[in-house]
Amino acid sequence: MNERNMRSKMILQVHDELIFDTCPDELETLTEIVRDCMSNAMQLSVPLDVNINSGSNWLEAH
Repeated sequence: MNERNMRSKMILQVHDELIFDTCPDELETLTEIVRDCMSNAMQLSVPLDVNINSGSNWLEAH
């Protein structure tokens, strides 16, 4: 995100969940970055499943 000079910011981590304040025009790029980073965080014998949702608030994203 820093390398791409993105304005979006990660604002909170809750257990296995990451919360971002995302600029609408960066949503697609941020989704790709987060999915790639999280699914490749560790090499395991099973794949890491990554679910990504968005909304104007936390409740709407779920």
